[in-house]
Amino acid sequence: MKITSSEYLASAVKPEQYPELVVPEVALVGRSNVGKSSFINTMINRKNLARTGGKPGKTQTLNFYLVNNSMIFTDVPGYGFAKVAKSHRQTWRKMIEEYLLKRANLKGVVQLIDIRHLPTNEDKEMFFWLLEKQIPVMVVLTKADKISKGKVQKHVSDICKQLNIPLSYPLVFSSETGLGREEAWEAILELIQQ
Repeated sequence: MKITSSEYLASAVKPEQYPELVVPEVALVGRSNVGKSSFINTMINRKNLARTGGKPGKTQTLNFYLVNNSMIFTDVPGYGFAKVAKSHRQTWRKMIEEYLLKRANLKGVVQLIDIRHLPTNEDKEMFFWLLEKQIPVMVVLTKADKISKGKVQKHVSDICKQLNIPLSYPLVFSSETGLGREEAWEAILELIQQ
């Protein structure tokens, strides 16, 4: 997809702060440090529109990014970060669930999982919760450049078994090399046209 414009729109912790613009939205979910911000930057061909952080748990708000004046990526706070107080985690969870369940513009979710590791309990919980709530979800396996090409298929297979999904389901992606970018755009455009 040709990117003609991209901009940060807003950060929100409650519905009143969501952008008023009525365009399709795609939420990005995943563990802290799985590469959500890097995914956004790669998809829109920008170095650092979405701020990446070395510290897990850096994103603590829903961050909205407008692409081509026609769709929004919503960067959702990462789950599974242990150093955040339990009360804070519950607040995040409520904020995230409220957005995912009630946002009329939301067309689907991209769940990012690190290809180097089996899905965590939080990954599985999120995936099956999205299915249960009938929220369209696509799985993107990030950091593919961090493992040898010969091991990619085995890692994909192991992850698919854990999530009980077909081998053809997840997309393999690398922010470093751009691997999977075009395929991800095709899948996202399909998602927002449903």
